[in-house]
Amino acid sequence: MDCKNNIKDDVFFNCMSCGVGGFIKNGVCSSCKNIISRAWVVGARDGELKELINDYKFSNLYAAYETLADVLAELLPNLPENVVLVPIPTIRRHIRQRGYDHIDLLVRRVSLLTGAEVNKSLVRANNAVQLGAGKRQREAQAKIAFKPGGELSADKIYLLVDDVVTTGATMRNAAKVLREAGATEVWAAAIVRQPLD
Repeated sequence: MDCKNNIKDDVFFNCMSCGVGGFIKNGVCSSCKNIISRAWVVGARDGELKELINDYKFSNLYAAYETLADVLAELLPNLPENVVLVPIPTIRRHIRQRGYDHIDLLVRRVSLLTGAEVNKSLVRANNAVQLGAGKRQREAQAKIAFKPGGELSADKIYLLVDDVVTTGATMRNAAKVLREAGATEVWAAAIVRQPLD
């Protein structure tokens, strides 16, 4: 599948963490940069990118992970050696339904392409589903969704990776958990931005 050439990457003028618009440097606003220092999103959830991510997540198009990971890896700058990739943990029920962990596959491929190691320093504390939830419910669920999965080093930069960012609640709260566990710098990257309807 070679649809990478049809994927338009958009420049976002909204903070990945909170969604505020205006002058956004490094993907996050000045209010959020103490939580997430830098952020990247490949593009909006439309066109080829929407079709590809939906097929990957909901129609078991397993092979799409390579294309999705490739476009994300191409977007990222050359990563310093101390960057570790941290997948946003997938709900176990969704792994069973798909037969694979879609985020883990993406992150492993991005690791292969960038040379950054994978570190599962974040684990799920509950299985609340964000899909279909409103902004307040997403924030409340995300606050209790994660816990540290091990010791964190102040010398590492933790790069959270997810497929879809909607309100930013998942990324923001995952970053807070990592910071509370000892991380001094957290970055975030996602394939698509999906505005909350």
